[in-house]
Amino acid sequence: MRARKRRTSSARALTHVDGAGRARMVDVGEKPATQRRAVAEGAVRMSRAAFALVKANKVAKGDVLRIAELAGIAGAKRTADLIPLCHPLALDQVTVTAALAPRLPGVRVRAEARITAKTGVEMEALTACAVALLTVYDMVKGADRGMTIGSVRLVEKSGGRSGSWKRR
Repeated sequence: MRARKRRTSSARALTHVDGAGRARMVDVGEKPATQRRAVAEGAVRMSRAAFALVKANKVAKGDVLRIAELAGIAGAKRTADLIPLCHPLALDQVTVTAALAPRLPGVRVRAEARITAKTGVEMEALTACAVALLTVYDMVKGADRGMTIGSVRLVEKSGGRSGSWKRR
């Protein structure tokens, strides 16, 4: 006789896999639309020389921080094109902030996405953050190919059946 594994509150069934193990898009048709919000953060570390160029706005490709912010917004809007099982969402708002972080040295990015919908916007916030960071790398790579992108993470979310969550 086989022992059955109990499902704990921390272990949930995967929602994007059917009973046969095939990937599927979750059906959200019967869910109520609610206000949802997600915030993601990340950073790119760079050499002090590259940081000085970004700070002085002397990067040949242009204003690194502003272009990264625009790229992040565009990335959030294209999330469903990049992540196969994400629902295409009509976002209410996306805000991306790229800021100098002298202690790294580098740039920190914070992305917030909001929507009233049947599904969450965590992936849109994470994608916005990642695309903004990749844009910083692309724009500054001529000065420092050794940059590292890291710490991309969800820091908080609210709305939907699972309610609110905040990283400690």
